Amino acid sequence: MAVYTDLSDDDLRDLLAAYDLGEATALKGIAEGVENSNFLLETERGRFILTIYEKRVAPADLPFFMAVTEALADRGFPAPRPMRRRDGATLSTVCGKSAAIIAFLRGVSPRRPSAAQCRAVGETLAHMHAALADFSAGRANALSLTAWARLVSPRLDDAEAMRPGLRAAVSADLDALQQAWPETLPRGVIHADLFPDNALFLGDALSGVIDFYFACTDAFAYDLAVCLNAWCFDGRDYNITRGAHLIAGYQSVRPLSPDEVAALPILSRGAAMRFFATRLADWSAAPPGALVRPKDPMEYADKLDFHRKAKGAADYGA
Repeated sequence: MAVYTDLSDDDLRDLLAAYDLGEATALKGIAEGVENSNFLLETERGRFILTIYEKRVAPADLPFFMAVTEALADRGFPAPRPMRRRDGATLSTVCGKSAAIIAFLRGVSPRRPSAAQCRAVGETLAHMHAALADFSAGRANALSLTAWARLVSPRLDDAEAMRPGLRAAVSADLDALQQAWPETLPRGVIHADLFPDNALFLGDALSGVIDFYFACTDAFAYDLAVCLNAWCFDGRDYNITRGAHLIAGYQSVRPLSPDEVAALPILSRGAAMRFFATRLADWSAAPPGALVRPKDPMEYADKLDFHRKAKGAADYGA
């Protein structure tokens, strides 16, 4: 279970005293996620999610993430609204750590996304980009091009041990990405982590987008490339039907420019490298016998192999 901080009754009572949410009637840890402690919180006023920030999230970034989700909720986008304290703040401190209480959204994350769900994700992603068009705050993407080599290079021996030949292949990927990465595509605030476990559905209707804790300013088409990696693979194989529906859904709201379409292969390769890099770093750092095992980087090693062979955007369904 991804709960790293235990709350006492007094801790919870003191926390809720700062809000107009009534008294707690139930609190249950949530198993999903590996970054933070998450709880399903029920009070006299309704159902909420309580998150205590533990690891990768920098406290200085939290106000930006809260502002993004609140701005989206204000604009009718299905993002979870942060609950404001009586003093107007969206963040609290509990057990010496930053915490937030956000609205609970109904829905289930898909385990095997359908083509219709992929189209809905594409449409929703484009709506998110449009909804934040006038959002004035920004945050640099700390896990973009310059970070990948820094994360991967010291761990190439670990990669080689996982699969012979991976050291050379990944080194070549890093060189190719450095040479071909596009810098002039349309940009704005993106989600940067819209995986199936961060999307909620009621049937094929998307009911919520959650976990904006990697949101940043970057190319809109890069956000789409993250989704192509996250939603459109069956193991090692790219599902072009799901990819075509995801891209078509996005373009039905925000048409891609010719430059964005042409950049999809290199952006998708970069998105795969981003998740390979962070998973490799987490995997290498995990002590033997760790109770919470990091996600396997080899899933993204396989996806990188597909991207190396892709000849153009048509291979992704564009």
